[in-house]
Amino acid sequence: MARNRRRRSPVRGIYSFIITWILFSAFFPLYEVWGLLLGLGAALGVAYLVGRASAKKQSEKEQAQQKAAESVKEPPKKTTYQQVQEELRQQQEPQKKSYGPKVDPIVEEGNKALSEMGRLYMSIHDPLVRGKINEIMRITDKIVQDAISDPADIPQIKKFMNYYLPTTIKLLNAYDRMNSQGIEGENLDKSMKSINEMLDDAIAAYKKMLDSLFANQALDIETEIDVMNQMLSREGFSGDKDFQVASQGGR
Repeated sequence: MARNRRRRSPVRGIYSFIITWILFSAFFPLYEVWGLLLGLGAALGVAYLVGRASAKKQSEKEQAQQKAAESVKEPPKKTTYQQVQEELRQQQEPQKKSYGPKVDPIVEEGNKALSEMGRLYMSIHDPLVRGKINEIMRITDKIVQDAISDPADIPQIKKFMNYYLPTTIKLLNAYDRMNSQGIEGENLDKSMKSINEMLDDAIAAYKKMLDSLFANQALDIETEIDVMNQMLSREGFSGDKDFQVASQGGR
């Protein structure tokens, strides 16, 4: 087939030469030398143009066929559904800020806990229990922020993250399951009441824990105040009167 297609170009050129020669002979005297030369030049010129155009068209057609054949041999790589979802997730997910290898796990666990408690808050419709969940979330967030601002508290915070907070969430999930049963019973009511009371104890304990995390900061503040007072006393600025006199004298 390829050889037959390549032969079409010179054949069309010959046909064009003959047709042009016949048409030219009808209007010009080919028995004259000038007419013969003119007709020969015209026929050759038309045959050349037709052959060139045919060859160009055939070449473009063959290139298109070759590209089509290559595309069939090497089909485009298919993107799986998981790959698409992963790319979308990476594009939509904001760049996470790192606080260091010791703080990052605390922040990650804290965010997971807050997310789960947020889900429980929406699932449980008892306004009293929801209020307690909201308070636990508020304290938890402050404890996580303390880990960022004061990494020295991380050993103490880990105990809260590894036991106290997961246990509280576990009991809240149990409360949610029992509450969703839609039935009343002595055992259910007793368990739900115990969990509700436990939340009050947990909130009080979490507040004390949060306050204890600021013990080091409070000590540092007291130390700074003592140093400041000593410097003021040494410079003669320990009292208001002395400070006013010194200020007026400086003026």
